[in-house]
Amino acid sequence: MTIGLEDQEPQYWRNKKLTEMSRKEWEGLCDGCGKCCLHKIRKKDGGLQSTNVACRLLDTRSCRCINYSGRKESVPDCVILSPEDLKMIDWLPRTCAYRLVKNGQDLPHWHPLVSGDLSSVHLAGISVQGRCISEREAGPLHTHVMPWNL
Repeated sequence: MTIGLEDQEPQYWRNKKLTEMSRKEWEGLCDGCGKCCLHKIRKKDGGLQSTNVACRLLDTRSCRCINYSGRKESVPDCVILSPEDLKMIDWLPRTCAYRLVKNGQDLPHWHPLVSGDLSSVHLAGISVQGRCISEREAGPLHTHVMPWNL
């Protein structure tokens, strides 16, 4: 499956600040890994523990939100990312394009904007596809803490 940003400036993420991107360009940065949709547990010392429990709106096969446009209404604590939010958020995965671009880094070879293929994030083993469970089935979060460092 190819992506729908053919009309955008090639490699726009290299030439624009996050605050200069159009809505379509901003949304295009998301690689569809699903990692940001996994529940995290904030420890008393401020650290984070990752779980394999996904938001109930995450389709665990495609790693896409099943109600993207209405996600905030369905899940009030869903975080809708913006360039301003990135200054305060410490839980985005190391591989997150928003984080990479904010820090002046390039996108990896498996990112759909580089590969031209939406499935490349899954084929590279970067996404949570096949490695998570919906919160509807999970039970207590503390029983799903994972050793992985997202």
